[in-house]
This record gives sequence, structure tokens and C-alpha cells, in this order.
Amino acid sequence: MSEKISMTELYEILKKLKEKEIILDVRGRDEFGASHVPGSQNIPYDEVDQHLDELKQWDKIFVYCRSGGRAQIACQVLEKLNLNNLVCIGNSGIKDWVDAGYPVEK
Repeated sequence: MSEKISMTELYEILKKLKEKEIILDVRGRDEFGASHVPGSQNIPYDEVDQHLDELKQWDKIFVYCRSGGRAQIACQVLEKLNLNNLVCIGNSGIKDWVDAGYPVEK
């Protein structure tokens, strides 16, 4: 089972993100283009299984979406494929990030 954190915790982690860690936005490409966590990568949740080799290279992957649902689905799919480097933001998302006034990239 993947570790779970909040967007507030992710904000703190972002300040000291390690070289082999990545923030993964699993929303659609249009949503990602509108605004996303600075430095995050985008793979829509229904395509994560096609990027398994790429995702295996990371020590830790922080997964988020708009409000948590798609992040949970993406983490479940990847866990079934034996990926164990996931941190799921499953009860929060970019909406809470923006509401908190944290910076976004567009």
C-alpha cells in the first residue's frame, strides 16, 4: 500500500525534493496545462501503466490530481504492477494547493 500525504505536506517536500524523486500529476493534459505544481510531470492516470519502465527509475513518486480520486486509481494500477515507490495524495489535490495560495506553473 502506498504512503499517503496531503498537499500541504507535498508543499514542504517540494522545497527539498531529492534528485531521484518526482511529482506526478495524473490529470488530463489540458488540466495540467492550465496549472500544475511547479516541476511536476504529467502522465494521465489512464496511461500510467504504459510508463512503467520510466516510473521504475525514481526512488519516490508523489502522485496527485484535482482532488484525489484519479491519484488513488493511478497508485492502485501501479501497485498491481509491483511499483512500490509511490506516495499518493489521495484526499487532496491541485484544488487545495491553489486554495492554499501555493505557486503554480502554467
